[in-house]
Amino acid sequence: MVEQVEIVVASGKGGVGKSTLTSVLAVELAKRGVKLVAADADAEAPNLSITLGVREWDSVEPYYEGRIAYIREDLCTQCGICKEVCPLDAVEVVDEKHVINQWICEGCLTCSLACPEKAIRFIFRVEAGSIMVKRETGYGFPLVSSTIRPGRPNSGKLVTEVKNKAKTLLAGVGFILVDAAAGIGCQVISSLTGAKIAVLVAEPTPASLSDLKRIHLLTRHFMVAPALVVNKYDINPEGLEDILDYAGREDIPVLGMIPYDDTVPKAASTGKPLNIAYPESPAAKAMVEVAEKVAEEILVDWRKWYSRYRPKRPAPYIPRIK
Repeated sequence: MVEQVEIVVASGKGGVGKSTLTSVLAVELAKRGVKLVAADADAEAPNLSITLGVREWDSVEPYYEGRIAYIREDLCTQCGICKEVCPLDAVEVVDEKHVINQWICEGCLTCSLACPEKAIRFIFRVEAGSIMVKRETGYGFPLVSSTIRPGRPNSGKLVTEVKNKAKTLLAGVGFILVDAAAGIGCQVISSLTGAKIAVLVAEPTPASLSDLKRIHLLTRHFMVAPALVVNKYDINPEGLEDILDYAGREDIPVLGMIPYDDTVPKAASTGKPLNIAYPESPAAKAMVEVAEKVAEEILVDWRKWYSRYRPKRPAPYIPRIK
């Protein structure tokens, strides 16, 4: 039986070092002979390719999705009803004519239903973005990424296509390491759907703790086994205690704690993973230790890990965090 296991690196907020950690994990796991494909699941702001130094892609495929409305001038009486009902304010008046801004329109059908002259038409299968593939990153694994055009909806569906492409490249037994977008939106939901394990990255701050709770609830909803990595753990001892207290109460295993290290942004500017650019830096050593734990404690027998740490029951909904 073909077995492909998805491991998602996620965080409730941006800027916590998620992509940096993902690149180090991918490089270190590949060094240990783990068969994997890296997938950048942030279609709106993909940056894993920057961290891995990918400047050219082996293939760039257009991604088609959705529809965009336009107005037939020969049928339009300029009544303005479409402008009144458009929920996105995509209808504009240009040179005394009503036109639809294609950067804003999401093809919701509201204007076409309201138009008394039936003057609204649609362009179907709009080129909404691209899916990019690098079959060899130089570190022993492929990378799949994507980008979505400004104003196009359904970036979550594009992330699903990225994961499907990664599964095709894996071509058999192995792991898909997914670098999720920040937050808990549709892209993150698509990232977690079908995943078995989520490595949650947090910082010892009140904002990060609040967002950690949100992303943890999302993993519970999808019955994904969580693990925790605390980045910049030494910047706020009180905040670290709060993070670890929450992890203890919720039975979230801690894979590691990474110190603050000013070589991290320097590595990003070189286009190399931290463990390659600055292998002796404190943060690089800590991330390598996290990768060792992932390899030795999770990947050796992921079913055992999943059985031990998966939620006992799914979260039925995402409540407000107080």
